[in-house]
Amino acid sequence: MRIPKHVGIIPDGNRRWAKQAGLAKQEGYAHGLVPGVELLHLAREAGVQELTFYGFTTDNCGRPLEQVQAFSRACVEAVERVALEPISLLVVGDKDAPAFPKELLPYTVRQDRNSGGMRVNFLVNYGWEWDLAQMDRPGNCRKWIRQQLRTWDISRVDLVIRWGGMRRLSGFLPVQSVYADFFVVDRLWPDFQPEDFFQALQWYQRQDITLGG
Repeated sequence: MRIPKHVGIIPDGNRRWAKQAGLAKQEGYAHGLVPGVELLHLAREAGVQELTFYGFTTDNCGRPLEQVQAFSRACVEAVERVALEPISLLVVGDKDAPAFPKELLPYTVRQDRNSGGMRVNFLVNYGWEWDLAQMDRPGNCRKWIRQQLRTWDISRVDLVIRWGGMRRLSGFLPVQSVYADFFVVDRLWPDFQPEDFFQALQWYQRQDITLGG
C-alpha cells in the first residue's frame, strides 16, 4: 500500500454534532479530543510520517465568545494529550494575537517529546493570510517561497481528510496543500470511526499522483 507521507486533518462538525445531541454548540468541541488521539495512533501504525491537525482559525474567532473559549480549551487539551506521545510536536499560528492560548506558547518551537517520532503539527489561531504575510518581495525560487512561509517547518501535504461532509479546504495550508488529494468523510468529527481513516487510505491508492508532471 502507498502510504501518504503527510496527512492533513480537518476535524469539522463539532457544533452540528452538539446540536444533534441536544447540547449547546460549544459543548461539541470537547467530544473531539479522544478521536484525535485515536487517529494519531492509527496514522503512526500505518506509517504516516507527518500529521497536521486544523485546530482553529483567525476567522473562527469571530464566533460567539463561549464557542471561542470552548475550542481554545479543546486545542490546549488536545496538544497536552498528544504531547504525552513519542512525537516531534509543533504548534503554529498567530501567537501574538490575544486569541492564541498562552498555555501553548511553549510548543511553538518544534520539540521532540518522549524521544521523538512522527511529526505532529497543530494549526492554532491560524490564518492563510497570516501564513503568507512575509511573502512581500518578488521571487520565483521554490525554496525561497517555502522559507518565507510562517509554516516553513511543515512539509508538503499528500492527503487532506475532512470530516463533516463539507467540500472545502477552509484555508488549510494553501501552499503545502497545493497538490494534496482531498477526501471527505460525511460523518461528523466527534463520531469518528477508524474505518474513516482506512477508507481514506484506500481511496488514496486509486489517485494518480503526478505533482503536475
